[in-house]
Amino acid sequence: MDRDEIIRLLATTDADEVRALLKAADEARRLSVGDEVHLRGIIEFSNHCARNCRYCGLRRGNKALRRYRIPDEEIIELACGVRDAGIATVVLQAGEDPAHTTEHICRLIGRIKDATGLVITLSIGERSFDDYRAFKDSGADRYLLKHETASPELYRRLHPDSDHGNRIQCLRWLKQLGYETGAGNMVGLPGQTLATLADDILLMRALDIDMIGIGPFIPHPDTPLKGAAAGDLELVLKVIAVTRLVTGNTNIPATTALAALDPEIRLKALAAGANVIMPDFTPVHYKRHYEIYPGRSGVPSDIARVLAGLEKDLAGIDRRIGKGPGDRKSRSND
Repeated sequence: MDRDEIIRLLATTDADEVRALLKAADEARRLSVGDEVHLRGIIEFSNHCARNCRYCGLRRGNKALRRYRIPDEEIIELACGVRDAGIATVVLQAGEDPAHTTEHICRLIGRIKDATGLVITLSIGERSFDDYRAFKDSGADRYLLKHETASPELYRRLHPDSDHGNRIQCLRWLKQLGYETGAGNMVGLPGQTLATLADDILLMRALDIDMIGIGPFIPHPDTPLKGAAAGDLELVLKVIAVTRLVTGNTNIPATTALAALDPEIRLKALAAGANVIMPDFTPVHYKRHYEIYPGRSGVPSDIARVLAGLEKDLAGIDRRIGKGPGDRKSRSND
């Protein structure tokens, strides 16, 4: 599928063609990754961030946000809760917090690995090659770093203190070091076009990204983009569907951002090519302050009820919760 064809599919508003697109993506998902929906338990362990991205509620310029750092002992206890829930992967996510030094993150990785044996995914932003190597040597298995947009110009407007080239270089380093590497984009960013979205999809294919997070842009009231419109959910579904068709056997989550706008949309995403859900294990008294976008505190927090409800919902669409870590299948097995 070339760029022009991707743009045409994303642009279509013909109901029959949209249904055919989503159905084709669902079939591609079934053939490439099967019917299991893999779970990853998220712990958002710090909302401090040195960056000043114009769309994100964690930006350092947001003085209205109450900041927190979860103590290590509590993080380890939460990771044990992920394991006890039968989930094989924990995601440690935070803003780019300078208090979490390389040595501290390495110690935390080692302690969680020793205590739980879980697959460990980090999502802590841009670091140096040596940092990424140290995290890998300490036991980290995966790393999530959304590229946000393939357009250097749009990236520059959204990230006044970050460089698009460095972001892409970080993704290349992560692949080089042997991480299962996640990237992704937002749909509906101010100034974004369908051509930009097509370039996002092609970039992730070119980088051989293993996990691709696609969600709607949601304006935060304490950011410079507070007056912008939110991303269109139907377009998000089309981007997920085309991404599945283009990238084949990648892992694609039905993101929490979708649920923040519409609790029913995650099932639609699973029927449009997605195969991962990421339950949030962050205690609610912290999670309400992890305001990357508004509406997150409205997502259910009772993990036992969330998992029971999820199992029931998946049965209704002939899907099931996966067992094991849900690694990306080797291309040789496609």
